[in-house]
Amino acid sequence: MSHLIAPSILSADFANLQRDVEMINNSEADWFHVDIMDGMFVPNISFGFPVIKAIKKHASKPLDVHLMINDPDRYLQTFKDAGADVLTVHIEACSHLHRTMQAIKALGMKAGVALNPHTSVNQLTDIIADIDLVCIMSVNPGFGGQKFIENTYHKVASLKEIIRTTKSKALIEIDGGVDLKNYKKLLEVGANVLVAGNTVFSSSDPLKTISDLKKSE
Repeated sequence: MSHLIAPSILSADFANLQRDVEMINNSEADWFHVDIMDGMFVPNISFGFPVIKAIKKHASKPLDVHLMINDPDRYLQTFKDAGADVLTVHIEACSHLHRTMQAIKALGMKAGVALNPHTSVNQLTDIIADIDLVCIMSVNPGFGGQKFIENTYHKVASLKEIIRTTKSKALIEIDGGVDLKNYKKLLEVGANVLVAGNTVFSSSDPLKTISDLKKSE
């Protein structure tokens, strides 16, 4: 499988959101990455259900919704209703992760787990078979435009080995600081999905940038 590109809507121009959604529709990107922040799990607030529904109305590609919120179980159905196709929760925010994975899948969404930079991938060993996607945070969550954490490469390689030995089908997603300088190395160590925010939306030619990120050679 060739790798996937998921531009992060958090970096879009919110005064021209439909325009930016249409740009992603017309690009080589595969998913829309939608970050939800509650101001408690992370020190920032993004947007809520009305914006997700507005994106879904115009999006022609799946919505990859990343919940950076406390107690996400309260809202699984609501995110499904708003249009999420992939729903990712943070391991640090879930008391009963296996149950949350099963609940997300029961609603017909793909189930993802995100790990903050300080969280070891070894915590996923007992549950990796039940996960569709693992989102490795390569910056501290909450804000765009941060510097990429170099330890991410080692973390991805370690997770890839866990996936291999358990025969899991989980995809590895990288979120934070992905750019044209580091994306190939991330693919080499095992990444499958690249989230790109500032790299895409601050580009003078976002369509070309997305196309470049899709190249594996």
